[in-house]
Amino acid sequence: MTIGCPECGALQDIAPLAPRSVARCRICRYPLERRSGRSVDAALACAATTFVLLFPANLAPLMTVHMLGAERSSLLASGIVSIWRDGWLMLALLLGAFGIVLPFVRFGGLALVLAAVRFGWRFRGMGRLLRWTIRLDAWSMPDVYLVGCFVGYARVTQNLTGTIGAGGYCFIVAALMSMLTRATLDRRTLWRALGAEHTLRAGERALSCTVCDLVMPVTHENQPCPRCGLKLHKRKPDAVVRAAALSLAALVLTVPANLYPMTVSLQLGQHGAHRIVDGVYQLFDSGLWPFGILIICTSIIIPVAKVIGMGWFIVSVRRRSRRHLRTKAHLYRWIDELGRWSNVDVFTIAAFVPLIRFDGMAWARPAIGATAFALAVVLTMAASHAFDPRMMWDVHSRSRS
Repeated sequence: MTIGCPECGALQDIAPLAPRSVARCRICRYPLERRSGRSVDAALACAATTFVLLFPANLAPLMTVHMLGAERSSLLASGIVSIWRDGWLMLALLLGAFGIVLPFVRFGGLALVLAAVRFGWRFRGMGRLLRWTIRLDAWSMPDVYLVGCFVGYARVTQNLTGTIGAGGYCFIVAALMSMLTRATLDRRTLWRALGAEHTLRAGERALSCTVCDLVMPVTHENQPCPRCGLKLHKRKPDAVVRAAALSLAALVLTVPANLYPMTVSLQLGQHGAHRIVDGVYQLFDSGLWPFGILIICTSIIIPVAKVIGMGWFIVSVRRRSRRHLRTKAHLYRWIDELGRWSNVDVFTIAAFVPLIRFDGMAWARPAIGATAFALAVVLTMAASHAFDPRMMWDVHSRSRS
């Protein structure tokens, strides 16, 4: 079975794997296929459970806080609605899409495809639906939203009494099941159920799909992939230019994201404006140092590392550098995987903003830094997806798709 490595482009012949084994690319060591813990049945159970639990998680009360006899409860969407009403439309749209809309789309579509494969059904557009659910993996963020809720709940309950509602417990389980879905999803088995790998003739030039890794003759360039429907290209069109433009825009937005406040608040007559570093200091000062370290990593270290890393990759391609290729491949993988977790800080705002609304005694609202930060995260994620890591390996003459 010949497939193309999505990171270095090398053609790989993979024999059927034994249980609990891993097939890695012989060039860049990318894990091409895993058997340990992967199962269509397990992924179907996890995806379906996630999809079902998202309904009570969104409809039942998430958290409740008490202050001087007053009580405030919130739903999962309450913070996003509050942000919208405060005039931060772009921030509300991004958080609503990542935290509420896309999880329903991804896990509903994925459960449908997994059920079809499990029970032997077939329907038109099945490959395209699977492609979109895989593409939405990075952009659907119930797990990131959950961590943001934990941080927000911890900050609120430092001064107020709080309880977690039925929706909160459902959301905790749904987010955990979403992570289990990612861990148990056997993508290779799903793609093979939709179409077998193509057998190349000796010396035949080939290209590979960047979603399902199907290898096809180079004559199929600019045609839809037979399995997933993606238009096939030897390399992603204008990958370097698009990645550079998106990374530069993210770098520009990083400045206001760190200099301007993420939130403004009023508590017991005292106004305050809080930047990322101020929020970290408050967490450490309150004894919540694990959350402080988490915010440092997700909101400061990872965003900076993403921009620097993308700059390194782009310069390497332009200079056709042969140095540290495996290191760059591993770094690209981490950047592409961890980029979504930078949204923890903005989801934290969505979690605690609706709970601090007590008739002039206390309130909290997002500020301009939150929108700049969210856009910077989105742009760096888009940059890593637009970049084609195989271009870094094109300096070698080994057999490549």
